[in-house]
Amino acid sequence: MAGGMRGVNPRQMQRTMRSMGISQTEIKDVIEVIIKTKDKDIVISNAEVACIDMKGVRNYQVVGTETILPAGSAGSATATGPVFAAEDIELVMSQTNCDRENAIKALEECDGQPAEAILKLMTQ
Repeated sequence: MAGGMRGVNPRQMQRTMRSMGISQTEIKDVIEVIIKTKDKDIVISNAEVACIDMKGVRNYQVVGTETILPAGSAGSATATGPVFAAEDIELVMSQTNCDRENAIKALEECDGQPAEAILKLMTQ
């Protein structure tokens, strides 16, 4: 029978995982995850994070919306505000001749959609 794990009872799967020393927990109230590399910052917003513990070794599974920023840029983001890609901010600024602050404000009001932010600024 092809199909892998199809039809497996979730409770049975949890029991099997526990018997193998594996536990999985969801980390609640995650706002964003930032992965810093030598040449870029990867910001994952609207993140869902699961921690999988296998005999003391923790692995994290992250799902969300990815934004790539230049290295060191993610640290300058506010903890409460959304993070937008530098390219999106620059696009809004160049297309509407507005300053950075107004471009970010328009992106916030348009759920991070550059085209909508441009239209919003052009019709004001």
